[in-house]
Amino acid sequence: MYTVYGGGARNADDKVLQFNGAGKLVVSKFQVENFGKLVRSCGNCSTQYKRTIIINDVDVTAPGKSIVGINSNYGDTAALRKVRIHGDSGKKIKTCTRFEGNSSGKEPKELGTGPDGTACRFSSSDLTYQ
Repeated sequence: MYTVYGGGARNADDKVLQFNGAGKLVVSKFQVENFGKLVRSCGNCSTQYKRTIIINDVDVTAPGKSIVGINSNYGDTAALRKVRIHGDSGKKIKTCTRFEGNSSGKEPKELGTGPDGTACRFSSSDLTYQ
């Protein structure tokens, strides 16, 4: 298991954290502002794994593209808990983006966003817009 506890990032054009290995990543007590993706499971690594990502007690400040991106075809899962989104009244930041990952190096295809009860797990009470 990998744990990121505390800290923050600002002005990241693309990914703040990229998860290339196998297993579980827990990000807690973190702040991110003006970012591409907070966490992305590697979409086109030559060796792919099933990954579990938990985002817990995190502050997200717009602008941003996506909080977490996973490869649902490899069994990845993501859970969001106590995530506070600031300055995004239009709800443009994607909460959880599901991709079809590959091991060929090609750009992965986006399959959908938001909670689906399987790969992306969270309820509206897990997110607050401030």
